[in-house]
Amino acid sequence: MSARGHFLGKAVLITGASSGIGEELARQLAQQGALLTLAARRAEVLARLGGSIREATGASPLVIECDVTREGDVERAVAETVAARGKLDIAFANAGFGVAGTFAKLTLADYRRQLETNVFGVLRTLYAALPEVTRTHGQLVIIGSVAGWVAMPGVSAYAMSKFALRALANSITPELAPLGVALTLISPGFVESNIRRVDNRGVLHAEAREPLPGWLVVDRRKAVRHILSAVARRRREAVVTGHGLILVGLERFAPWIMRAVGRRMAARGRGYRREPV
Repeated sequence: MSARGHFLGKAVLITGASSGIGEELARQLAQQGALLTLAARRAEVLARLGGSIREATGASPLVIECDVTREGDVERAVAETVAARGKLDIAFANAGFGVAGTFAKLTLADYRRQLETNVFGVLRTLYAALPEVTRTHGQLVIIGSVAGWVAMPGVSAYAMSKFALRALANSITPELAPLGVALTLISPGFVESNIRRVDNRGVLHAEAREPLPGWLVVDRRKAVRHILSAVARRRREAVVTGHGLILVGLERFAPWIMRAVGRRMAARGRGYRREPV
């Protein structure tokens, strides 16, 4: 599990770094001596995180307002990283959110909004980072989801986006290997984060309660330790959380069980979060 020493002195870019898995990646990587660039839309929240990391570790992360759906933002984050650090070793394409609702109530605009962030935002990050990580024989990391293996009722847009990321990773990993670049796909299950408090337009509702039972949500510190271990070993894919491993195993070896679960969920209207607003 340990990734100690691997990230010391590595220049690391994290998109979506202001909360959830991205925030915890930033905190743990700072403790391990990484040279961080934190990128996210919410500049004030990001600035507070940067200050907290400085107080806790003495590190001085670069803090860059960045929207992965906006042309030029990720390129600027990469350029500022290289200007300050002289290199880029690892890029985490972490920014994302979830659109939820039944197919009959979602619109084409909802699907476009979902794919623009979760798919094209990842592509922008990979394309922006690739020339620099090629120079360092570094690493690209995509934060996907178990939803890229298992598609349940009420989350068709989100599952589509995560299936697309798994297809992307499977296709380009062997293409990048001759360049000396490793790609790691991370597929978490339910991890402590704000994603289930974000509506279909990407707006955070901090006051909203966590819709999942506490026993099912994995502490993000534990999840990120697993993620960093997989990245340090340059693994091709890591499914994070025990329930995630079970769901992926069922989908691979007993898919009829997941189909039956899906039918029951649809019949009861379960699994749907916020409908489109």
